[in-house]
Amino acid sequence: MNNFIQQNRKQEFFSKAEDFADEFLRRSKTILPTVARACLVSTFIEDGFRMWVQWSEQRDYMNAQWHCGYFIATLFVIINMFGQLAGSSLVLTRFYVQAACSTLFGIVVLQTFAYSILWDLKFLMRNMSLCGALLLLLAESRAEGRSMFAGVPTLGENKPKTYMQLLGRILVIFMFVTVLHFDIHPLIVLQNIVAIVLMGAVTVGFKTKLSSLILVLWLTVLNFYSNAFWTIESYRPMHDFLKYDFFQTLSVIGGLLMIVLLGPGGISIDNHKKDW
Repeated sequence: MNNFIQQNRKQEFFSKAEDFADEFLRRSKTILPTVARACLVSTFIEDGFRMWVQWSEQRDYMNAQWHCGYFIATLFVIINMFGQLAGSSLVLTRFYVQAACSTLFGIVVLQTFAYSILWDLKFLMRNMSLCGALLLLLAESRAEGRSMFAGVPTLGENKPKTYMQLLGRILVIFMFVTVLHFDIHPLIVLQNIVAIVLMGAVTVGFKTKLSSLILVLWLTVLNFYSNAFWTIESYRPMHDFLKYDFFQTLSVIGGLLMIVLLGPGGISIDNHKKDW
């Protein structure tokens, strides 16, 4: 009897929480897409302006790192600056979004190799998370109805948008793996357990909107607490490091908001529950 009562209370709690998430989405549906896009491209805008402000430093770093000469190093800075600012502007204005996402994807890949991020697991996972956010943005802009393979009949779950949403959900979660702390302190252990449960829920598409909103709140608080670059003098190296980390995390928050907007997609427990 007690188990039955506890089960009912859990169901009631989750039902109220999901109702709250739906109400939040309903009330914010006019501004949430703009907020999500602005958050998503914020790291590209910040880095684009960084290329302009720190032009000589970025050029000299690339030349010293790769011994490529000033011409190639300058070309790298120009491509990064204009690619990021132009791509972000197109995303915000909703013109040629697919081309803009392709450009920003290219910038992420270029920087991954140029800055040797490929060999740094933490930064690699964060870049992959950023790619996931871009995939979700690309999924939003894709028109449904075309089969993924020429000559194959289009099925409900066999659409590019569906697979983009699935891969985007998985990649966005990589950000949270990098913020887990392996400590035996009870509070840290509890936080890790809750985080892993929420990450798993978003990955498999279970109570997706609610789980994503909770992760948005958690990551927002963590971001403002851990990456408060404005509290450090601008001439100190840590200022730039925290600033970069802050805006990259903000972009992942934009990706999570995209999940809230788009829903779980065709390949998810939430979607299959409709058929049960």
